[in-house]
Amino acid sequence: MKILFLACLSPKTGNHTTAERIRSHIESAGHTCELRDAADFQSPAEVANLISRNPPFEAALAIHLFRAGRLLLDIQVPFGVIFGGTDINEDVKVEKKRVVMEQVLLKARFAVAFTDKLKEEAELFLLSQSSKIYVQPQGIRSEVTENFCWTDFLRSSGLSSEPVDELRVFLLVCGLRRVKDPLYLLHVFSEWHCENPLNVLVIIGPKIDPVLTAEVEAFVQRTAGVFLAQERSQQELHAAMKRCSAVVNSSVSEGMSAAILEAMDLGVPVLARDIPGNAAVVQHEFTGLLYSSPQEFVHQSQRLLSDPALRERVVRNGKLYVEECHGLKQERETYQQLTCVRLHAWTIKA
Repeated sequence: MKILFLACLSPKTGNHTTAERIRSHIESAGHTCELRDAADFQSPAEVANLISRNPPFEAALAIHLFRAGRLLLDIQVPFGVIFGGTDINEDVKVEKKRVVMEQVLLKARFAVAFTDKLKEEAELFLLSQSSKIYVQPQGIRSEVTENFCWTDFLRSSGLSSEPVDELRVFLLVCGLRRVKDPLYLLHVFSEWHCENPLNVLVIIGPKIDPVLTAEVEAFVQRTAGVFLAQERSQQELHAAMKRCSAVVNSSVSEGMSAAILEAMDLGVPVLARDIPGNAAVVQHEFTGLLYSSPQEFVHQSQRLLSDPALRERVVRNGKLYVEECHGLKQERETYQQLTCVRLHAWTIKA
């Protein structure tokens, strides 16, 4: 079966990584899955025209109910959707977007939520389609490059402290866009750095929002203890994560943060903002630490640095959690089954 797969494909983002992984699951079952950036299309009519070209696509898939899913409303082949997180957590609050997302969910053969909480939110805010919404957590695969120099990484980020091995580096992994709120911690963290210069914060991720990127760059230039690193390949990013003191999340909304799960898999402690998407995967003081304010972030960071037993516990439990709940095998089987039963079987019947 030939499948069109639409997603937001900004380079080196969690969305892109997730889409590539799901595409590989589908293709490993013998299908052809063509991954395209939703941003390349202006209207559902453009996608409908692409679908019908010879040889035509027989089915479609989309990540994010509004940004990508709305582009499938005019197609005449079956399709499935995967909730992205911001669609259910943020876009559903906008009436015009919510109406469109309801139409997408009604027409879709199936929908996938990363967490039970995300499914509950979808059922609450959209027309109830509980029977077609499946819960499948993201599968995680961490890869670390051998050709990675921690010192060079820190130097390229603007750090000049000697020796770098004594630094306590907190790594904020996020694309520079509003929903990730990269400015949230910076002022308070800088004050903490001034009290103890060994504590530094490095922000790393693709520059998605030009306006926000300019704000972050300007803040970093005038603020002590906060640095901005160039985006890296996934293997290089994972190598940097493995060397840092903790991986940080400061988002206002998350579906399921791949960076958090990758950190757990790598044996790195996680400090995550206490929002529903993060609390669904981070159990406070068991698999990681949650915080609700910049001041509480500093407090939890101090606990992590001063309490080896706490650090060991969250690292051990975090890795076990990912191994038990975010395996690639179950994710692959879920998407292959949904593709076969909900898309392929429907195509044959039609």
